[in-house]
Amino acid sequence: MARQSRTIRAEEIEEIACRLLEELGFAGVGMQAIARAAKASNETLYRLYGDKMGLFRALITRNGARLWGTLDDADERGERGLVVLRAVGPVLLTMLLSDRSVALNRAAAADPSGALGRTLAEAGRNAASVKLNQIMADAQEAGELGRQRDGREVTPRELTELWLDLLTGSLQVRRVTGAIQPLTPEQIGLRNLRALDALVRLYPPALAG
Repeated sequence: MARQSRTIRAEEIEEIACRLLEELGFAGVGMQAIARAAKASNETLYRLYGDKMGLFRALITRNGARLWGTLDDADERGERGLVVLRAVGPVLLTMLLSDRSVALNRAAAADPSGALGRTLAEAGRNAASVKLNQIMADAQEAGELGRQRDGREVTPRELTELWLDLLTGSLQVRRVTGAIQPLTPEQIGLRNLRALDALVRLYPPALAG
């Protein structure tokens, strides 16, 4: 029960931190302000997160919790390759276009130190890419995606980068700038199918080495 209470409390604190981030920007949000708004002590925040960057790292990690859960579930079922990619795509795109991701990216863009941007990349895209690279390698191993194109070896990392580009395009930037609203589940599902179809057409199994 105590652990559950701590988890709930952490979620509350991180929700408040995200709201303050939207209002004040990264530079304008301090641990003391977050503690005051969350009705928590400074000691509690430092015990939970270590420092301000630790708090926002936790916020980034929690934002990706559903993605990691989807990957873990697929692993437990013994799924590999494109079947995992089909399940991961909508979850990833929904997360990237969420209000929380928008707030984090806006704050990172406005942070002159670049610290939040580096943390966002490290705990977000870079961490996800490690898993996605393995999915692509499994797809190549199973003959679902080609290993070569134009006489050149194609790495899993290249496939990951291409798939992310096909899936997200300019959508994340347009969300951050306020040009578009979040996509509907139907739009996200269609986008995912198109990205996967384009990836297979560009690197078809027939080209597997």
